[in-house]
Formats: sequence, structure tokens, C-alpha cells
Amino acid sequence: MASVATLSHVYPLGSRVNERGHLEIGGCDVVELAERFGTPAYVVAEDDLRDRARAFVAAFRAAGAEDFEVVFASKAFPATPVLRLFAQEGLGCDVASAGELHLALRAGFDPAKLVMHGNARDDAELRAALDARVGHIVIDNEGDVERLERLCAGAQARQAVLIRVTPAVAGDTHEKISTGQADSKFGVGLADAPALIERVRAVGGLELRGLHFHIGSQLHSPEPFRAAIAAIAQLGEFPVYDLGGGLGVAYTDDQRPLAIEEYVGALVSAAREQLGPGRRLLCEPGRALVANGCVTLYRVIGVKHNISTWVSVDGGMSDNLRPMLYGSLYQADIASRLGGGTRVHIAGKHCESGDVLIRDAMLEDPRPGDVLVTPVTGGYGYAMANNYNGVPRAPVIFASGGQARVVVRRETLEDLHARDV
Repeated sequence: MASVATLSHVYPLGSRVNERGHLEIGGCDVVELAERFGTPAYVVAEDDLRDRARAFVAAFRAAGAEDFEVVFASKAFPATPVLRLFAQEGLGCDVASAGELHLALRAGFDPAKLVMHGNARDDAELRAALDARVGHIVIDNEGDVERLERLCAGAQARQAVLIRVTPAVAGDTHEKISTGQADSKFGVGLADAPALIERVRAVGGLELRGLHFHIGSQLHSPEPFRAAIAAIAQLGEFPVYDLGGGLGVAYTDDQRPLAIEEYVGALVSAAREQLGPGRRLLCEPGRALVANGCVTLYRVIGVKHNISTWVSVDGGMSDNLRPMLYGSLYQADIASRLGGGTRVHIAGKHCESGDVLIRDAMLEDPRPGDVLVTPVTGGYGYAMANNYNGVPRAPVIFASGGQARVVVRRETLEDLHARDV
């Protein structure tokens, strides 16, 4: 039987192997959760999310930041119960569409703690942000200024805005989640930023509060962040700097990302050195808050021995698109027999040859009916879920203190045609 010591660090905080040899998340036996709630299912260790939120806040305080806000990048896990949890923890929220704005308000966020992003927002989305009186709207381009100038005409209160700058710093990450390079769909380049700054300052309905950058996701070194801060420091002094997010997380046993304290410490020290004291610093973690706090449960449907051994499960690219979209790596375990001895490919149920969740996974004697668990699915699993092949989307289960509850129900077949007219 596996021991507690063998459990990988990629699982949620507080996870363990219980006396039956089963994986426990949030004090709940995941084999029992699969029986109770069905599969696939996203299981979230509620305390893990709260602990990480508190760790970010504590890290800023420990680093000596006098004025800061931790802002959850809601695109990572845009489920109302997750958003409500972070609102309860006092965080702000980053939204990039009218839909995410709606969810954040419904979850109870103070509108003043919301930051509205996006490179292609139409009048309706910007109007929704203005009507809600969000804390900051991030200006991406000249077209945003023109739209906001028109929409703010005659308004009594001025809207606080930030300007997104691409600092020509590319992090060491996948090209599809790199955003800080010079030629990016997001923001304005360093050479063009001064003109946009002056243009925004000339609009009476807008109050330019500062600058924003985001250089990419899944970054494992502080150096790109330091370089980006140094780059935007050339553009003058502002009261507010939004330093984006991007802290990497561990998806597999061999990955050892920066600790939250190390990452935040690097941001604060670089900001103090390059931007000067007394600045308000915003930080936008998404994946780093939610990824490791969630696992996905599947049921093994079949085991097939071709040239390779293929383990087929009852989910796949409808509940975790990242392996197909980015080639992202994951690992897995049989929830009742942790530790691996057989090399297999884990295949999803969808009619695509590319629907493979994990290649060369190591599983302990996989059999039909087993509960299979993939950790680190809180970042963009639920967010990118879809109905390919007419598969209803999976539920979200919160687990804490040995108690589990459904916070987002499983879709039904009727939901698939509920919008038909």
C-alpha cells in the first residue's frame, strides 16, 4: 500500500493517502466521491485555494509592500463559487469580458476591486464596466480610447484606467501563452506608449492611474518580471502599476516552481528599485491560485493492448483541453493504488486521435472500473470545458474537512438543447 510520503507535491495541500490506500482530497476519499457524484468531476480542495490566497497577501506584506492588491485572474477558473471564495478572502478580480464581469459581480466582489482587461471589447462590454464602476479599465489600444471617450461623454465621474504596455520581454514559456514579446496581440509597444499616454490624458472622462503589463503564463524565473519592470520604468512615474501574473505551477513531480514568497519578493524589490517607493502594486495570479487545488476524477472504461497500452476514460478534451491545445504535460494515478508500475497512454472518449490526456503515464495495474485522478486541473480545465461530441460538462465539487458538496452541477442532456429556439 502506498504511504503518505509517496504522494506527489502536485496534489492539493493537505492531501494524503488514507488507511485504505485511497487518495484523500479535502479529507474526502476520492473513490467515494466518484461513487457519490459520478465522473468526470472537478474536485476542489477549498482550503488549498484559501491558503494560497492568504499566502500571496502575506508575501506582499512580508516583502514590505505598503500599498498592494492581489487580483484573481478569473479566466483561470471562472466558476461563481470559486470567485466567491476569493471575494471572501478580500482579493480583487481581473475580468476580460462582460460574462466574467457578470460572474464577478454575482460572486460578491466590490466593483472597485475589479480590473477589466481585453484587446477587443465592444461598446456593450465597456459600457457594462463603466456602469458597474469597476476599479480600473485597462486600455489596450487607440480604439479603446476612442470608444471610452465617446461612452464617457457627459459623465460626472471619471473612470480610472491603466494602459497595457508590451515591454518586449518574452518569458520562457509556450508561444501560445506568451504575451510580453514586442509583436503581441495585447497592448501597445514601448515606442508607441508615450503617444497613447498623452492621448489618454487629454480625455476628460478618464483618469490615467498607471501602467499594466503581463508577459505570459507558467513562468519559472523572476528575471523576466524584473526585466519588464525595468522596461516600463522608462515611461515615467505613475501611482499604480499592475504587474500582471504568470507564476508557474508544478504539473509533474520533476517541476519545482518559484515559491509564492520568492516570486512576490522579486516583484516588490524590483518595483521599489525601478519605479520608486510608494507605488500601488497590483498582481494578477490566476493559475497559481487554483491549479494545484483541483483534481479531475475519471472512470476507467477500458484497457487495450496494442503496440502501447491504452487506458480509456470517460472524459478527455471536453474537460481538459490543454494537452491538445498546448501539449501540456500531466500525470495521473489510480485513486485506490497510487504509484505507477505500468507505462500507458491515457485516452479520452472523444472522436479525435488527438484526444490523449497523458502519454507515457505510469499507473499501477489499471483496470476497467478504476477511478483515475489527474491533479493540477484547476487552471483552465473548467474554463475551457466544452460539449464536443455532445458530452455534458462536468460538475465542480468543493471538499473541506471531510465534507463535500456540489457547487456547480453536472450538465444534463437537456442542457445541450436548452438554448434552441
